[in-house]
Amino acid sequence: MLGDRSSRIVAAALAGKVVVFTLFVAMIGAPLVAGGMSRSLAAEVDAVGTSAPVGFEEVIERVRPAVVGIRVKSGQRSLDVERGRLLPPGSFLDRFFRQFGLQMPADPASGSDLTVGAGFLVSGDGYIVTNEHVAASGVDIEVTTDDGKIYPAKIIGSDPQTDLALIKIVSLGDLPYVRLTAKEPRIGEWVLPIGNPFGLGGTVSAGIVSARGRDIGEEPYNDFIQIDAPVNKGNSGGPTFNVRGEVIGVNTAIYSPSGGSVGVAFDIPAETVSLVIRQLREKGHVTRGWVGVYLQEVTPRIADALNLKKVRGALVAQLDEGPAAKQGVEVGDVIIFVNDHELKNSRDFARTVAAIAPGTVINLRLLRNEREISIEMTVAELSRAAKVEKEKQAEVGETSALGVTLAPARSVSGAGDSGVVILDIKPDSAAADGGLQVGDIVLGIGGRPVSAAADFNKMVDEAQIQAKRTILLRIKRAGAMSFVAVSI
Repeated sequence: MLGDRSSRIVAAALAGKVVVFTLFVAMIGAPLVAGGMSRSLAAEVDAVGTSAPVGFEEVIERVRPAVVGIRVKSGQRSLDVERGRLLPPGSFLDRFFRQFGLQMPADPASGSDLTVGAGFLVSGDGYIVTNEHVAASGVDIEVTTDDGKIYPAKIIGSDPQTDLALIKIVSLGDLPYVRLTAKEPRIGEWVLPIGNPFGLGGTVSAGIVSARGRDIGEEPYNDFIQIDAPVNKGNSGGPTFNVRGEVIGVNTAIYSPSGGSVGVAFDIPAETVSLVIRQLREKGHVTRGWVGVYLQEVTPRIADALNLKKVRGALVAQLDEGPAAKQGVEVGDVIIFVNDHELKNSRDFARTVAAIAPGTVINLRLLRNEREISIEMTVAELSRAAKVEKEKQAEVGETSALGVTLAPARSVSGAGDSGVVILDIKPDSAAADGGLQVGDIVLGIGGRPVSAAADFNKMVDEAQIQAKRTILLRIKRAGAMSFVAVSI
């Protein structure tokens, strides 16, 4: 019977007739359940369907009065605001979309010094959260509330690392405000952004949480929420609500080949907003913890090269003169816990330590030579200073194993005295597949230093004799140390 019905549906479709999807589901639904689909799962699906909201009128009526429009006059135009806070050039998603031929729009011509954004009240006495890129450069900030009243505002503090700012207006009476959620949003959950798109004023849109934990190539202190609700230029700094009327995040970035919404937007999570805004309100700036380690992801290849049982933690690629180095952390260690918090990745480490007050004693659990050790240290305050080196290439070198051409670093101007410089890489080689690049300085293999191409070749040969599948290279690239696992 099912076969006959299916054939009639296919025949109708091929004949150009419209087949109603719900009819198709109704005809095949019962046999599928009877044939093995979990009845309890089907019941759960029915329950979710019947409890889903049919409209958002009530929640919008409650929260919309707390959302404001922001107009900022500044001496210099903010391209980020004008572009709707597009993905930063060179970021992961920017590179991803370019691979498929989707180009980001060019920067608009300069000439205007007026930018628009949104924000929301978090207290009855006039404190407003918005984006740093909306308000921080403002000479004259003007806030328009939902009832049309206009207030001048002043900046209390801002934090470029998370793109958050706190501003304040003065009112004769208590103002309506909203609260940040204490719960992480679930993927698939309904969300409701409210903002000031194109300066039109309070505008509501709806969608769902598409993903969590997005890294879009910005500072490591954010773990963005991706939503598919329409977000456009002028929505920056505005809140995204759940159906309970709690703020789950702050709209801060969109992906847009055209400049308009395509259903890919990113929110700063409420947890991050709460931590940052509390410090901005108390002292006007954000203080972050720091221990002086530079980390990289533990990939499956790196895990295999280190004989790790599973991919976890964060690999120490470089050390500053900070607490970690003073207390015995070494390059090549894999940090797996900060106190009782198990690390997901290197960004998780950065966010966890940054949230710890300087002067606090913490415990790091790490893996070294397949052994777990524990180290205590006192967290220091993060310094924003950064050093960037440029490395030059040489014209001659010695062809080596894995398809690379090498030269001693001391023979290459600006490369230093340690290691060997990669001058050339064969496109189809193991080195290219492993992510090595021309200009990389190979400092060591498997914990042993490399000073010449002969050392490099010898260590690769030894690893092959020992039947190893991968080797771990410690490299220096653009002044930063890291590890690269290469298959052999």
